Amino acid sequence: MKFTPLKTLAASAVLCALSSTAYAATAAKIGDTEFTYGGYIKLDSMWSDYSAGAPAGSNVGRDFYVPSTLTVGDDNSSDAVFDMHARESRFNFGTATIMDNGKTVNTKIEIDFLASAAGGNERVSNSYAPRIRHAFVTYDGWLFGQTWSNFQNVGALAETLDFVGPAEGTVFVRQSQIKYTTGAWSFSLENPESTISTTSGMVVTDDASLPDFTARYTHKADWGNIVVAALARQLTYKVGSVDADETSFGISASGKINLGEDNLKFMLTQGKGLGRYVGLNVAHGAVLNGDELDAIDSTSGFVAYQHKWTSQWRSTFLYSFFSADNNTDLLAISGDPTESSQSYSANILYSPVKRLTFGAELKHAERETESGVDGDLDRLQFSVKYSF
Repeated sequence: MKFTPLKTLAASAVLCALSSTAYAATAAKIGDTEFTYGGYIKLDSMWSDYSAGAPAGSNVGRDFYVPSTLTVGDDNSSDAVFDMHARESRFNFGTATIMDNGKTVNTKIEIDFLASAAGGNERVSNSYAPRIRHAFVTYDGWLFGQTWSNFQNVGALAETLDFVGPAEGTVFVRQSQIKYTTGAWSFSLENPESTISTTSGMVVTDDASLPDFTARYTHKADWGNIVVAALARQLTYKVGSVDADETSFGISASGKINLGEDNLKFMLTQGKGLGRYVGLNVAHGAVLNGDELDAIDSTSGFVAYQHKWTSQWRSTFLYSFFSADNNTDLLAISGDPTESSQSYSANILYSPVKRLTFGAELKHAERETESGVDGDLDRLQFSVKYSF
């Protein structure tokens, strides 16, 4: 059995919602298997001013920007709060094993501490349970396990201090799947789930008889890349005597354009019943109308420009939006759903050495419901991140 001591590799990959550079290190090589690890430590400090009152301290929107949690209502309820946490910090572990046929089996598992079901508290120890982000195995073009949806292009996400960045404008889903990649094409069968508006509020159902299906094409060139992805799925609601289903579909185009040392990233997504796939579920997939489902149409997108001031200083300027075409005849059922959401942000990032980044970011976000009630958020965020 051969053992190779710890050594550092110059490998880079997009492993997180931020499209910043991550690193991997080889911990050891035993026989035909190489073991790697990576991750980062990140501290976030945020001053947030909500025009309609701040959500509770336990609300996930206090840890990072989640459009659906932005409060709406009386502008006289302005409330400023300060939060600090290290919950975005993460760790990943992987293996690569060369098989007898010369092909390689790769595995990866990654955890962090954001939005975990078993939340801790900030009174004494700030203890938070880890949550699974990725857990998958790949072999000969196949992927089995949990990772980013094939409908999402993680490479299009901008480098922001906020965990997601263009939250209302991007496709953002991690889930279990079976994916096959051949050349520029990839196809997947993914775990189904529906979010339905009812008179009792949102109902999450897991009654689909078919998996979600995606197809994706990636074109790469010297000028950058473009990705076109399609989604088809079944929305379902089976409660009591009601057995309803509806077809949902969507298409998303995204990519990156190189502008010398700078770059422009973008995404535009349109579809029927996309629900949880876009905007961190800022809109539901459909409304239950009697014994039928009425799918909600939506359009979303973002554009982000990154400028390199020097080899150590850089900035990202971002605009993101979401718009839902709600059926106004069904508001008695759906209540007062989100009609639109948008945000703007700008940051300044400084890396004195390659893996260490200090940054400041200013974000302004707005949300408006179908009845015209709105609210906004102004957030100033400071972060320190070290990748290993």
